[in-house]
Amino acid sequence: MWTLSGFADEIDPAPEIQFEVLTGLGIRHVEFRSAWGTNVLDLSDEQIAEIKRLLNQYGVALSAVGSPIGKVSVADDFDEHLRRFERAIWVAHELGAPYIRIFSFYPPTKGEDPTPHRDEVLRRMSALTDRIKGDDLVLGHENDLQLYGDTPDRALDLIESVGSEQLRQVWDPANFVLSGARPFTDGFAKLRPYLAYLQIKDAVAETGQVVPAGDGDGQIAETLRALKDDGFDGFFSMEPHLARAGHAGGFSGPELFGKATHAFTGLLDEQGISYQ
Repeated sequence: MWTLSGFADEIDPAPEIQFEVLTGLGIRHVEFRSAWGTNVLDLSDEQIAEIKRLLNQYGVALSAVGSPIGKVSVADDFDEHLRRFERAIWVAHELGAPYIRIFSFYPPTKGEDPTPHRDEVLRRMSALTDRIKGDDLVLGHENDLQLYGDTPDRALDLIESVGSEQLRQVWDPANFVLSGARPFTDGFAKLRPYLAYLQIKDAVAETGQVVPAGDGDGQIAETLRALKDDGFDGFFSMEPHLARAGHAGGFSGPELFGKATHAFTGLLDEQGISYQ
């Protein structure tokens, strides 16, 4: 049984509307990134308590804390970033999230090849995983653009070099397309042993346009088929980016979020895949 989730801040800044639309679509999990226009790690304790109350009210659970950890320059102060990571851990425990999404650091200069910064990236990623050793949390590395792990080969190098079972791959097919890869062809066999969580958006390689699942070059149908065949059981988090995409996230609105969700569940239905 596969489990649907979603970045509900793509629906609306207000969490009540986020959870109302999610549950109306049959989605009972959320990848919690922001509420009231504020990033999850910047919400006050009182705001987190209100989110907890609303989650209970709507019957929604967290699949992940959609944190921005690692989405900074590899040259930025890491001690300060570790303190921010502590907040992510606290929120995950407080709201019952099994995963914290993280990233693999930008090179100091925009557009620079991140490869020369490999050792420092690995040092930082190892420090993050060391911090949660013995905890039941898992860090999900997202292959976002222009960071060290934005290609299948560097994502594989990162996870294997850190060597922690608490660091797994979050598979984002659109980001692989936009990095110049063919996601399934170039990356699936390599990364499947470490693949624990998927974010669902698609993209057209020629134009860079983000589109609903199945309408782009993300090879999502092939990926779903392979996951079904090998018995995958995990989260699929809607992140449509159909109206706007930016550094801190995207936006779709209720209608486009619903369109993206129906496109994805249509692919699951075509392949006879059960989901909840």
